[in-house]
Formats: sequence, structure tokens, C-alpha cells
Amino acid sequence: MDPFMIGTLSICLMVALMLFGMPVAISMLTASIVGLVSTVGWNFTLTTLKTLPYAVGSNYVYAAIPMFVVMGVIAGSTGIVRDIYRAADLWLARVRGGLYMATSIASAGFGAINGSTIVGASLFTRIALPEMLKLGYDRGASAGIIAAAGTFAAMIPPSITMVLYGVLSNVSIGRILMAGILPGLLTVGAFIIATSLFVRIWPHWAPQVQEKPALSIRLKSLTAVIPISIIAFVIVGGIYSGIISASAAGAVGAVAVLILGTLMRRLKVKDVTSGLSESAQTTAMMFLIIMGGLAFSRMLLMTGFIDTLLSTIQESGVPAWALLLGLVLMYLVLGMLMDPISMMVVTIPIVHPLVVGLGYDPVWFAIVMVKLVELSCITPPVGLNLFVVVSAARGLVSSKDVFKGVLPFVMVELVVLTILIAFPSITLFMPNLMMGQ
Repeated sequence: MDPFMIGTLSICLMVALMLFGMPVAISMLTASIVGLVSTVGWNFTLTTLKTLPYAVGSNYVYAAIPMFVVMGVIAGSTGIVRDIYRAADLWLARVRGGLYMATSIASAGFGAINGSTIVGASLFTRIALPEMLKLGYDRGASAGIIAAAGTFAAMIPPSITMVLYGVLSNVSIGRILMAGILPGLLTVGAFIIATSLFVRIWPHWAPQVQEKPALSIRLKSLTAVIPISIIAFVIVGGIYSGIISASAAGAVGAVAVLILGTLMRRLKVKDVTSGLSESAQTTAMMFLIIMGGLAFSRMLLMTGFIDTLLSTIQESGVPAWALLLGLVLMYLVLGMLMDPISMMVVTIPIVHPLVVGLGYDPVWFAIVMVKLVELSCITPPVGLNLFVVVSAARGLVSSKDVFKGVLPFVMVELVVLTILIAFPSITLFMPNLMMGQ
């Protein structure tokens, strides 16, 4: 059988297995085994399966994943989130819809030391949502902004999503993390501007402004921001300067958060053990998925699927921008049906070499991909953050409230995505500056 056809049938097999409910990692491994055996035989296939677990487990780059998970979980236990949110609330008390903006700013701040969108959305639901509802903020909009702002952790470094993309595509993780800074700030700014417009369009979204707190109280609240600023500066500054690698940054950040929590006397032994346990579970799950993705990539390489597909597209005369638009639309649809990690692992082995082959910058496309992952987290009906908010709210909001409230913020994300696609220099400025280009 033609190798390209073998690759195509293997992809169809993987999709069919996932539709029948088989875990993504197992579906990819099964399809990879079938494709490899049909193309190169049992000996090469068994060698691949034998060496792959060691290659993943012993690779220093992968150490960033558990470290970033530990850092985020422990940081959430220290009460830092509440401090940041309180400070932002005090400074925005005189602005209508200030709690929406405070949630955006605080989520961005916490995202600078937390690489998980789920952790951020869960914590802010428990902290910000009751306060919003007590002051008369709209139920759906409050839940929607929390779910949407929780995705900032995917774009603002350090980000587990970016690390995973770098691992799967073999693109410099440090450059990807640096590339996320300006798009992350752009997203936060867009949310603040959008919410100020939304509360004018829909006055029921927010009550009248609160009484302005004294300047001394507002200044005192800024002291809570200092520790998180130091940690974020150490991580981002260390990567930018080249003093520490992206992998080491996760370990440095985890230790820094641990020391901070101890000095603040807010960290208990059970918080640390819980963080380590959650990190182990998350890492094991992600490593299995990564092994499936790498086996799938090797199968596509051996069958010549990517090379054949790329040459076919180039010979067809389809403009590169049209293909890019098609990929964006494909991811928007997939985001409604798949969780973010599965979507990345399944598609990156096919899409990344295709995009690079068409002449697009791999770091720029990594950020576009991360933005699409953000969208998938808040796109009904499978948006992961939406269900995290509903679960953490414990009856305060319904799924209907969250689905309705998040839609305006989905539109904001689409606007930011359009800007990033239209102006690649926004994304590439920081990594190029880091490399002295």
C-alpha cells in the first residue's frame, strides 16, 4: 500500500478510536503502531516503543512541566491570589465595572507565576465570584470574565501550554515564552477596554461605582503585589538574560513560591504534599500524551505524509494566507469538541511542519496556536474553563449563565487573535530582542 495512504488511514483510525471514547494517548499510540508496522515493519516499531518512554522521561526539557504545575498549585495555597485581587479592586473602586477589570489584572498577575488555566479559573471563582454577586454584578458576565481571564495563564509566561508546544514541535521554549509577553499584555488591555464598553452597552452588568478608598489603604495594598512581582521578574528576567533555561525557570519559580509561602506563614505541609501529588498526576497524564504524540509524529515522518501533503498544497497554488485561515477555522471548530491538550497533541505533528514549510515563523505560529487554545478553553460546549467555573461556583451560577456570559469575551479574544495574525511583529519583538536581532 502507498505510504501516504497508510498515514491517512492511520489518522482516520486515531479519530475513530477517540470518537469511541478511547483516551487520546492510547488512540495515538494504537494508530502509530498500525502505521509504523505497515510501513517499516515490527523491528523498527518495537525499537521505537522501547526507546520512547526513556527519551521522554530523561529529557531535561520536560522537567519544566511538573515544576510549573507545582509552582502554580503552591502559589494558589499561599493566598497570593486574594492579595492581588484585593489590591486591584481597591485601585479600581471608582470605575464602573471595576471588579471585572480587577479580575483581568489579577488573573494576569497570577498567570505570571502560574502556568495552568484551570488553577487560575478555579481560584478566582472562589474568591471573586461571591464578591461580584454580593455587589450586584451580573451573574453570567461575572462567571464569563473569570473563565475568560483564567486563560491568561496560557499566554503569559510561564505557561504549561507554551512548554508543551515547544516540546511537541522542537521549537525553542525560551523564545516561545518571551514571545507571549506582548500578546499577553495586549489581551489584558483588550479585556479592560472591552469591559468598560460592555458596562455602558449593558448597564445591568455592573452597579454604580463604590466609595473611593483612602489613598493610604490603596498604597498599602500594593505591598501584596511585591512578592509576586519579584518571582515573575526572576523567572522572565532569568530566561531573557540567559542566566537560567526555561526548564530551570520552573524549578526556580517553584522554590521561590515555596520560600515566599513559608516566610508569609501561609503554607502548610499538606499544601506542599497536595501540590506535589497533583503535579505527579498531571505530569504522568501529560507524559503519556506526549509519548503518544511523538510516536504519531514518527509514524507521519516514516510514511512521508507531511512531505506529500506539503508538496500537494504547494503544487495546487493555494495561497499561504488561505491555508492559514483554514487552519484557524479548523482549530475554532476543534476547540468546541476537544480539550486543549488533546487538540494540541493530535494536530501539532501535522500542522507545525506544514506551517513552517509554507514559510511562516514557528515562534509566531506557536503564539497563534496558544491563542486558539485560549479560545478552546472558553468555547461552548466543551470549553474546559467554563465547567471549572461552574464546578467551583458550587451552585452560584449555572452552565447556562456561564455560556451566555462568556460569549462577549470570546469575541474579544477573536479580535486579539486577528491583530496577532495581521501584525506578527507584536509577537516576534521580544524573542528577536532576546536574540539580538
